[in-house]
Order: sequence, then C-alpha cells, then structure tokens
Amino acid sequence: MQIPFEPQLFDYKINIHLVLEYLAFFIAFRYYVLLRRKNNDVISSNNRLSIILGAALGALIGSRLVGFLENPLASISQENIIQLLNTKTIMGGLFGGLLGVEIAKKRIGETQSSGDLFVFPIILGIFIGRIGCFLSGINEFTYGIETTSILGMNLGDGLNRHPVALYELIFLVVLFIGLKRIKNKVILKNGELFQWFMIVYFTFRFFIEFFKPNVFYVFGLSTIQILCLICLLYYHKTVLNIFKNAR
Repeated sequence: MQIPFEPQLFDYKINIHLVLEYLAFFIAFRYYVLLRRKNNDVISSNNRLSIILGAALGALIGSRLVGFLENPLASISQENIIQLLNTKTIMGGLFGGLLGVEIAKKRIGETQSSGDLFVFPIILGIFIGRIGCFLSGINEFTYGIETTSILGMNLGDGLNRHPVALYELIFLVVLFIGLKRIKNKVILKNGELFQWFMIVYFTFRFFIEFFKPNVFYVFGLSTIQILCLICLLYYHKTVLNIFKNAR
C-alpha cells in the first residue's frame, strides 16, 4: 500500500483522513453511550448533556485556536485563510474541551467530576483518527522529521521520516491497556482516571513534538509543547501526588 493512501470511488479521490475522523467521532460516542449504560452515572442526564455540549464547544474553539497558533506568522492570503480556518489539533480540542466542561459545570452547579466516562472513548477516537493521519502521510501535518534510523518511512515525499502517527498508535494501545488495569486494580477517586489520562497523554505529546518539523517556536518550544506544559501545570497537584505514590 502506498502512502499517502488515496482510494478512489467513481473517479473521485476519497479523503481517508476525513472519513476516519468522522468514523472516530461516531464510534467513540457510541462507546461512551455503552459505558454510561453499564456504569452508574452520578450525574443526571440533563447535566450530562450540558457537559457534553460544553465539551463540544470548547473542543471546537480550542482545536482551531491552537491549530492557528502552530503557525501564527503565516502570510495572510485567501488560500492561507481557508487553510487556517480548517486547521485543527486534538491537543487544543482536549484542553479546550476540558475548559468548556468546567465552565458548563459552574453554570449548572454540577460539582461531581465528569471526565472518567470519557477516557476510553477519547482514546479510541484518537486511535481511529491517527490511523487516518498515518495513511495520509505528508498530506497531514502529523509526519516527522527526516531520519536515517531503521524506523524511518517514506510518507509520500521520497524521504525517510519518523512515522510520528504510527508511534502514537502504539502508545495509545499501551495507554488504553494501562489505564484499564489501573481502573480495575487501583481505587481511584472520581475524576482521577481522566486526570491520569490527560497527564500521561500530554506528557507523551510534549516529547513526540521533538520529532515533528515545527516552524514556530517560543523559547525553543512549539505551540503544542507549551500547551502541554500548561496542562501539566493545571494538574500540578495530581502530578505531585503521582510522584509521591511512586516513591
């Protein structure tokens, strides 16, 4: 199979990444509904709906905003404006969704943590989306820098690059299994599972960014890396507790 993978249907090229992105949303949501039915949700249906809407709005704004900030110095033109409006990133979506949830919970007066039910559906959704990123090769900005190592792959431009999306796919499998075991063996407070997910995933993304050809840096860090540090600062109490428990 050649990468980028561009299947055709009736002489039309199919955007495989877009197809898998929509599929990721659908399957992840159905998985969430299944988990909510199996678990005793302490949050009422009306409040849960408000939280989901807050998460969706926050994710929409966050994903676009951080996507734009990855290259804010791009020249202003009609083509660039359209491209910038379509640019999005899962990192901005996750953190924006988190803020959207917190705002929604304050407005409706909900005090219970609401993130645990979203953890595994989110991981599954990201996994499906990353398959699309990998198959899209250099058509999506999820490819890596050039490398001479045995891990290098031709992602469509004839150069051996780090298959960053493939690295993340492997990591997501490990993360899913690891958090499942923690959930089954460790007594966690309500909301802690989601915090663990955010801390581990954002830490991974901080380091994997060094393998991407970013073009905009602040203090030697990309926009995504700065967002990762902000997220870890947001959860600094949980991070400190993890280190204490590790000792």
